[in-house]
Amino acid sequence: MVVSANVGAGHDTAAAELAYRLRERGFRVDRMNLLDVLPRPARWAFREAYRGILRWLPWGYDVLFTLTSRSRWSVWVIRALLRPLRNRMGRVIPPDTRAVVTTYPFANQLLGPLRRQGRLVVPVITYVTDFVVHPTWLSPGVDVYCAVRHAEVQPAGTANGVDITVVQPLVSAAFAGPVGVDRGQVRRRFGLPERGRLALIVAGAWGAGEVETTVAEVGATGWVRPVVVCGRNEALYQRLRRRGEHVLGWVDDMPALMRAVDVVVENAGGLTCQEALASGVPVLTYRPIPGHGRANASILHRAGLTRWVDSAEYLRPALVEVTAGRSRFVADSRSQVDPAGLVAEAAAGSGGAGAYDRRRGRSVTDALGDAVGVVAALLQSSGGGR
Repeated sequence: MVVSANVGAGHDTAAAELAYRLRERGFRVDRMNLLDVLPRPARWAFREAYRGILRWLPWGYDVLFTLTSRSRWSVWVIRALLRPLRNRMGRVIPPDTRAVVTTYPFANQLLGPLRRQGRLVVPVITYVTDFVVHPTWLSPGVDVYCAVRHAEVQPAGTANGVDITVVQPLVSAAFAGPVGVDRGQVRRRFGLPERGRLALIVAGAWGAGEVETTVAEVGATGWVRPVVVCGRNEALYQRLRRRGEHVLGWVDDMPALMRAVDVVVENAGGLTCQEALASGVPVLTYRPIPGHGRANASILHRAGLTRWVDSAEYLRPALVEVTAGRSRFVADSRSQVDPAGLVAEAAAGSGGAGAYDRRRGRSVTDALGDAVGVVAALLQSSGGGR
């Protein structure tokens, strides 16, 4: 069973890739949206409140991210507020489940305690979708934490006793496919200029962050022409179209689009960044979103995987420098663990029947919990995104 959340697209995309790899190995895979365990009004409220705070109060999100990074107590509070939902979470796990994998941090705060209490008798494995392993990913009872190379547990003090297994990124093999693709043909397919250097500007499924300012400043360098992926942000799409920019909405064939451009400019350091690096396209981080965006940017920059440009003054020199050559993300990825292989091994060693002990669960009334309290807790630290 793979547990994700439809908050942005990064967590779901990683879950889909993992499910695909496991099915290729002969497993039956059930996928679950974590928000489905919330009472119905709370599902919408959490998703829209998170989207709203990123757009209208980014400084507030930064404060919450920082507070939950520095205080173990705040994560304990989140876990305690989610406690009434544990039995409801356990009941959706099929009896013949052999392993549970999460790609969203709050799932760990429900499943970890169930595992620790012995009510969940199969392994709980988590795949961290960011380069920063925020404390909200960490929960007693989780058996294995998987993260890509260069990922860091932050703050460092929370790393005590946390064993991170370095794995290959959950990125489709299509991103590292043949490089001898006719770029002109791909550009024509997307309606892009066939000549000249193109910078692909991405901001996740929600088009979050200072996208319009980024587009204007990248274009003002005169070195590249911006191409913007707005995801599902229709308002952003329409505004940029009226300005005459090369703009796309939701793109299903990102591997092809990556091969059509010369550089990717991103602001979150999430899955799309990993996809660009896997494609061999140089990546600049510019105007990163608060919280996990800035934390990821710092790690990526120190590791030499991306270049973090901190002002418009340095944007043109950085674009000139990175478009001079290309480098691939984690060139030695074949020597790293495939997350699907790790899950398969764990599943092979676990029992299937009665994966969750329903006799020790709580009542349905208790499982509904306090919706307001749950939403308030969740808003303190949501990471990832495409």
